[in-house]
Amino acid sequence: MPLPVIQPKTRIRASRSTRWRAGVLVAIHLLIAAHITHWLVTGRSVTPVEPSEAAALARSGVINAGLIFFVATILLTAVFGRFFCGWGCHLVALQDLARGLFEKFGRRPKLLRSRLLAWVPAIAFGYAFLWPAVYRWWIGDSFSQVETEFTTAHFWSTFPGWGIGILTFLICGFLIVYFLGAKGFCTYACPYGAVFGVAERLAPMRIRVTDACEGCGHCTAVCTSNVRVHEEVRDFGMVVDNGCMKCLDCVSVCPNDALYYGAGPLPIGAPRRASGPSMKKYPLSWVEEVLLAAVFLLGFLVFRGLYGYVPLLMALGVAGILSYLALLTYQLLARRNLAFKSWRLKSGGRIAPAGLSFLVVAALVLAFTIHSGAVRYFIARGDSAAGVLGHWQGSVLDLAAPRPALSARERDVVARGRAAYALARRIGWVDTLGAAPMMASMEYLLGNDAEASRQAHSAIVKDELAGRMQQLLGRLAYEDDDLVAATTRFEAAIAADAFDARPHTSLGIVLAQRGQLDSARRVFQHAISSFGASAALEYNLGLVEAYAGRLSEAVVRFERTLNLEPEHLPGRENLAGTLAALGRLEESLGHYEQAINQSPNDPVTRLFMAQVLVGLSRHEAAETQVDSALRLSPNWPEALRMKDQLAQFHRAGE
Repeated sequence: MPLPVIQPKTRIRASRSTRWRAGVLVAIHLLIAAHITHWLVTGRSVTPVEPSEAAALARSGVINAGLIFFVATILLTAVFGRFFCGWGCHLVALQDLARGLFEKFGRRPKLLRSRLLAWVPAIAFGYAFLWPAVYRWWIGDSFSQVETEFTTAHFWSTFPGWGIGILTFLICGFLIVYFLGAKGFCTYACPYGAVFGVAERLAPMRIRVTDACEGCGHCTAVCTSNVRVHEEVRDFGMVVDNGCMKCLDCVSVCPNDALYYGAGPLPIGAPRRASGPSMKKYPLSWVEEVLLAAVFLLGFLVFRGLYGYVPLLMALGVAGILSYLALLTYQLLARRNLAFKSWRLKSGGRIAPAGLSFLVVAALVLAFTIHSGAVRYFIARGDSAAGVLGHWQGSVLDLAAPRPALSARERDVVARGRAAYALARRIGWVDTLGAAPMMASMEYLLGNDAEASRQAHSAIVKDELAGRMQQLLGRLAYEDDDLVAATTRFEAAIAADAFDARPHTSLGIVLAQRGQLDSARRVFQHAISSFGASAALEYNLGLVEAYAGRLSEAVVRFERTLNLEPEHLPGRENLAGTLAALGRLEESLGHYEQAINQSPNDPVTRLFMAQVLVGLSRHEAAETQVDSALRLSPNWPEALRMKDQLAQFHRAGE
């Protein structure tokens, strides 16, 4: 339904503000291009200065440049009003461009007025920025660690590819304007606009009016934010609508220069200074409102993350368009007369040819949505299985960890998840991003090494988690005792993702087992200097030093291992053994005692401790440890041999 506007008696003059705003938007996009260029040239740059990046705080406790920017713009909006949307948002620029093009061809976009869809931006803001924190709290995740990340080498990792990005701009910047009206995305979808709208209500700086106003309506006629400016200033002496984006077109075209942007009383609780008839109405019935909301929700759930490509903003835009198409279909069936744009869809109860064509299109859209929903459902089932088995994912890529042994229930979960992924990939128009790597891990967990290898190769070809898949192939080669192939795979994993420490650890282990101790040492030292010390890196470097006969250096590494992870049992046992080899028996004994406290049922540790006790001439204590080892492992030849030696010592002493 169009917004009725007072017909001006004089010609509306051109807005000078439009040219200034266009220049500012061009300059902002040039800055964005310079930012991207800096990253491409140097390989590292400031994290994206985008409001969407602020969600990293709720998701993973990371403070980045996007969060600082978002908070700053919210605070500035609370003072100066919602200027960022009007002067700095690329989607607003696209929507204004679309509106101008449609008007040039005689198609003035008419805003759909909906009470329920107006809540979507606030709900979307909660979903994007608050829900991740609630979910972390629900699963018991810790909020104690907050990190800062103001530069990154993975600049584009949180953005879609160029194709999806362009499609998002077309849907959210053009199509949604055609169906929902000017600023349709801002009004019914934008999650950032929700918080900016709240801050706008607090701003003392806003559009105000002098006594020179004659109510001509020029201001409302040029407003691209669907604000009924002439009514607002008549009733309140200022614009109180939080949809005002401070484009200043209304100020620029006022024939009496009665409007101005300036400070004054706050809009909250502002009394009416005058009153008149308002044309702002909601023409939809509650049945139509509920239909819009229900289809919007279903559309969002179907298309959000579809095939692993559809981002949040695109899903919101698609859902908005789907909800409008559903509304139009309902009206076509329920009303006697209906027109859409310049097409007569129904007249006198008879559906016109244009209406029949519309129903065909609606049926095709419905079929596509149902098919997409089926794909999304099976992917969600696969993701659910992957989530249940999340604790095994690290073990798959940890060469030092044994192959996971699944319980019967876990095997069933993996098998069902694998089947769900396979079905989604079979019926989908395109392969789902990330499905091949997940299936590769699942096949490995099920013991299907050949299929795991096939899926991993498929993922590498499509550049999906290529570094992780190279690590999985390296582990498969390592388990087949093909150390040369394992070396090649771990080197490829490092090349694919130089910022993952795990393939460095695995490569060092394989090189050490091949006897290339100097190469292994260099790998571990490089990893420690690049990623910082970790228990795994320090421990394995300690082993290399020990194998190379550099026992003092090995002691240092094992001690650092325990400083980083005091419960690291292999590190403590190897530290005790290395100290014993250096003749530092008392220190060795102390660490063996702690190791036995950690793992009292380990016969090997008890036997090593017995050997240290013998070196300290504490034969009775040594015999006690040997007896304990034999209780844990009866008929163990090494323990029996040592017991005989201790018995001979006692007989010789007698």
